[in-house]
Amino acid sequence: MASLVGEVMHLNIGPTEKWPSDVAFFQPYQVEQVTLPDYSNCLAVRTFLNMSGLKFDLQLKTNAEEMSPSGRVPFLKIGAFLIAEFDTIVANVNMRGLSISAHLDETERSEMTAYITMVHTVLYNAELYLSWIDKDIFSSTTRPRYGSVHPWPLSWVLPWKRQMEVKARLNACGWINKTEENVHDEIRACLQALSDRLDTNIYFFGEKPTELDALVFGHLYNLITFQLPDSRLTDIIKKYKNLADLCTRIEGKYYRDIKEN
Repeated sequence: MASLVGEVMHLNIGPTEKWPSDVAFFQPYQVEQVTLPDYSNCLAVRTFLNMSGLKFDLQLKTNAEEMSPSGRVPFLKIGAFLIAEFDTIVANVNMRGLSISAHLDETERSEMTAYITMVHTVLYNAELYLSWIDKDIFSSTTRPRYGSVHPWPLSWVLPWKRQMEVKARLNACGWINKTEENVHDEIRACLQALSDRLDTNIYFFGEKPTELDALVFGHLYNLITFQLPDSRLTDIIKKYKNLADLCTRIEGKYYRDIKEN
C-alpha cells in the first residue's frame, strides 16, 4: 500500500529529478489585479522557493487562475507538470531531496505541520472573509481588482461568481456567520500562538528557516502592506513585535524587489 501511495504522489506532482532551469511561476498581476488572499499565497510560495535557493521565471498572467490546474494561484510549470498551491509545491520540492526542513526531528516536523495547518485555517479564511464578505473591502478593493482585467459586464459578473464560491467555502467551515470582530479575534489568537512559538528565535525552529517561516511571512507581510480601507489589520500585527521583526528579517534577506500593492 505504501508503494502505491508513493507512485500516486509521484504521478501527481511530477518526477523527482533535481530542479530544472526553466521553471515558470504563474500569478495574477500584482499591482492592479491580485486579491489579498491570493497574493498571500503567491508571496508564501515565492518566499519558500527563495529560501530553498530555487530559481524560477515569474510570469504575470491576467488569466493565471483559469490556467491553474486547481483554479488557485500560484502555480508552477515544471517540465510537463503544472503544480498549484503551497503544500503541493513544498511536497514537490521535498521529493527532489531539496527540503529546507530536513534538519528537523520527527517531533519538530509534526509541530511545524500543525502550525502550517493553523495558518491555512485561520489566516487564509480570515483573508477570504475580509476580502469577499466585508462590504467596504469588497466594494473598494476586491471587486475592482478581481474584475479589472475583464470588460463589462464580466467585470461585475465574475467577482459576484467568485464571491458566491467564497461564501460557500466559508459556510462549510463555519466562518460565514462570524462578525468582523470575531475574525479579528481569530487572527489575534493565531498570531499569539505564532508569537509564543517564535519567542526570541531568529526563525520558528532556530537559526534556519522552514516552510512555516515562508508561509507566515507571505500572510503577515501581505496583511501589513496590502492597500486596505483602514489600518486595523496592520495595527493588530504590529502588536506582535517578534512577528513583525521576522517579516523585516525575511524581507531583508530574501527580497530586494517587493513593492507594496
